[in-house]
Amino acid sequence: MKIIKRNGSEAIFDISKIIAAVTKANNVVPVDQRLRKEQILHIADTVQAVCEARSHAMNVEEIQDLVEDAIMEAGAYEVARKYITYRYVQSLKRTHNTTDDRILTLIECNNEEVKQENSNKNPTVNSVQRDYMAGEVSKDLTMRMLLPAEVVKAHEEGIIHFHDADYFAQHMHNCDLVNLDDMLQNGTVISGTLIEKPHSFSTACNIATQIIAQVASNQYGGQSISLTHLAPFVDISRKKIRRDVEAEMQELGIQPGEEKVSKIVEDRLREEIKRGVQTIQYQVVTLMTTNGQAPFITVFMYLGEAGDNPRLKAALAIIIEEMLRQRYEGVKNEAGVWITPAFPKLIYVLEEDNVREGPPYFYLTKLAAKCTAKRMVPDYISEKKMREYKLSKGETEGHGDVYTCMGCRSFLTPDRSGNGWDNVANAKNYDGKPKYYGRFNQGVVTINLVDVALSSGGDFDRFWKIFDERLDLCHTALMCRHNRLKGTLSDAAPILWQYGALARLQ
Repeated sequence: MKIIKRNGSEAIFDISKIIAAVTKANNVVPVDQRLRKEQILHIADTVQAVCEARSHAMNVEEIQDLVEDAIMEAGAYEVARKYITYRYVQSLKRTHNTTDDRILTLIECNNEEVKQENSNKNPTVNSVQRDYMAGEVSKDLTMRMLLPAEVVKAHEEGIIHFHDADYFAQHMHNCDLVNLDDMLQNGTVISGTLIEKPHSFSTACNIATQIIAQVASNQYGGQSISLTHLAPFVDISRKKIRRDVEAEMQELGIQPGEEKVSKIVEDRLREEIKRGVQTIQYQVVTLMTTNGQAPFITVFMYLGEAGDNPRLKAALAIIIEEMLRQRYEGVKNEAGVWITPAFPKLIYVLEEDNVREGPPYFYLTKLAAKCTAKRMVPDYISEKKMREYKLSKGETEGHGDVYTCMGCRSFLTPDRSGNGWDNVANAKNYDGKPKYYGRFNQGVVTINLVDVALSSGGDFDRFWKIFDERLDLCHTALMCRHNRLKGTLSDAAPILWQYGALARLQ
């Protein structure tokens, strides 16, 4: 005779388990209220007979109900109470919140899933553990109360993967394309302090790293910035350095001539650019955000973003060159050995000015290739292909948009409004063109294509049917993310919504 276990599997009926359970309850009541051994055996036989008489396999809960009834029919009400209590305790053990166990494994550093989940986090560090502990509580809340049952079930079965469930309970999104241009040119606020437009390239780089840290602490996932937004500060520094050099020469009573002055100015400017890029390089790899990891930052290097301004493009080229040189060199680890840092990720755009011998900036592409050979960065984007495929509203093939991806190489969709939805974000650098800086991703859901294929059993029609069903699940899950973010107040993350990273809302 078979029974159905709680996990749905079948097992052979075992009368000894009934005898053992009733005996345990019997042993903890006063002697004068106990069942005799033969009474316990009779109860077990009675339950077995009922099970055998049924036309279907009974489940565990039904059998335990029969045991309770048989004990009470024998008049052993105190034994029945103890047996009911025993059932309740066992039920609690089965259904207790496993979050406690997961948190304890985090603290003891023996949670293998967490150890392998994120290479950018060290699970032995206190700040990381604190973030993971909060994440476990948040994930539990999300799975039990916030997500629809069909999404949770599909996630647990591996049909889809609902990423970053530990951040879902809060009104947070995952990746930003930061409007660094607006923040540097028009000022921002960091930790209640007004940060005005910087007066040098090195200061702009320092402010940029502070913005990166603040943004990373107010969302999850990565962020991307463009070196083009730093380029205007090269000329500001050049003018400042020239004033300083001329003042020094005048004080010393020297007149070295324009050529000599220009060389001194350019040498000092190069040194400042080196320090500024070094600030970004070292600050990014040493900063620790509130979730216990370095910011996942991507740096975009696109000469064409300087437009028809040759002075701005030349300044941008100097910054790109320095960024590549420093990345080629690497950083020293604790043993003093030069290594490849994980961040920032670098994205280099191949375009007419740098893709072949002849144009003025091919030397940058050769330097980029040399850096890739040693450090596996930068990644490359084709301006030509972007203009073919990334078409905002009203644009035609070959005249599309070129913009940076995230570090994972995912792109924002083209601007379907064609004009940034008439500057709904109140950005101070709005120019009526398609908008990318100041936009963000809402969260990720992955479909398990391998499971779709295996579930179809090689039947193409069945494959597409299952595929459509799973895509509907993904859509449901993504709409959960969308609706979770709707109604978020700008006060939730002022650096994002009020001070320019994404918007300048009230």
